[in-house]
Amino acid sequence: MDETNPGTEQSLHPDIVQGEWMLPAAALDRFEPPADMVIAATVEKEVGRYGFRIGTLGFLITPGVGSEVMQIPTIWTLPGAPPWLLGLINLRGSLVPVYELRQVMGLGQRAAGEKPLVMVFDQGEKAVGILIDDFPQLLTGLRSLPTLPHLPSVLNGNVRAGHVKDGMIWLEFHHASFFGELIRAEAA
Repeated sequence: MDETNPGTEQSLHPDIVQGEWMLPAAALDRFEPPADMVIAATVEKEVGRYGFRIGTLGFLITPGVGSEVMQIPTIWTLPGAPPWLLGLINLRGSLVPVYELRQVMGLGQRAAGEKPLVMVFDQGEKAVGILIDDFPQLLTGLRSLPTLPHLPSVLNGNVRAGHVKDGMIWLEFHHASFFGELIRAEAA
């Protein structure tokens, strides 16, 4: 406030007209830190990855791939479908196939009391659902494995890297290529 003229404000910068608005970027460009101010170095924040489990296997969701998790909705079975194709769900007007990967990978049946969740990758015509054991978890501090462990053969070519955290192996799972191969093999 100007003490000699109450009700008026003095500008900190003489070249700015009082009452005139600046674009935020222009305002930030005008900032000049005081000479004695210490500027801290930028610290890169570790970016985590989300992973989910199916039986004893852990899978990482590919960055940039949309996914959502839900309680099991009504699944409409398909006559003549293989046992690992549970059927279709209606997700906001799109029909989404839902797979039980435990059967595809030979990991055995679920226990009677288990309540798996459905994870849907992508959306629209590309959407595909799978049963997972629990909600995905954010994983940080993953260490790369030099070589992949022995995996079910159906995953060959669809897991390109592995990581470990707290003794659990997490696989880079490329769902699009996996389901493309699975569908082609079933059609043949």
